[in-house]
Amino acid sequence: MSGEVQILDRTLLRDLIERARRSPRLRVNHNFHASMEENPHRFLNVMLKGTYVAPHRHLDPPKAESFVVLDGEAAFFIFDDSGQVTRTEVVGRDPIGIDLPPGVWHTLTPLSEHAVCYEVKPGPYTAETDKEFAPWAPREGEAGAHAYLESLLAIVKSKRV
Repeated sequence: MSGEVQILDRTLLRDLIERARRSPRLRVNHNFHASMEENPHRFLNVMLKGTYVAPHRHLDPPKAESFVVLDGEAAFFIFDDSGQVTRTEVVGRDPIGIDLPPGVWHTLTPLSEHAVCYEVKPGPYTAETDKEFAPWAPREGEAGAHAYLESLLAIVKSKRV
């Protein structure tokens, strides 16, 4: 058995939120796994309001993915193959997490000023095969990404009224 004991405390969360504020992507990951080859991958995904995660799935190789929101609140969106939202879940109060099977189109975005998610998914990580981006949604940084994110947020707002 190798590695070191790592502590998740409020100081770590505050430091990561500050790093996310300085990131052009408005988010940052903090890995607990020692290498990209390790299995499973365990990490904190710290996101600020306004970050855009392009809808994607983990199909080839198939990977399940679990999220527990430790701080803040996030909206998760599940899509069918044509890009229609089939389900939304607001996670952070109750429920506090979500577990996705392999191959499910999804994205998430913070509803609060920040959201800190603890994520677990199988390794190893290979950038070329980790995720398949949805052909019906803009990629991060592309024209229309902000408007697309706003359209997703409007779905959540309409359900919370």
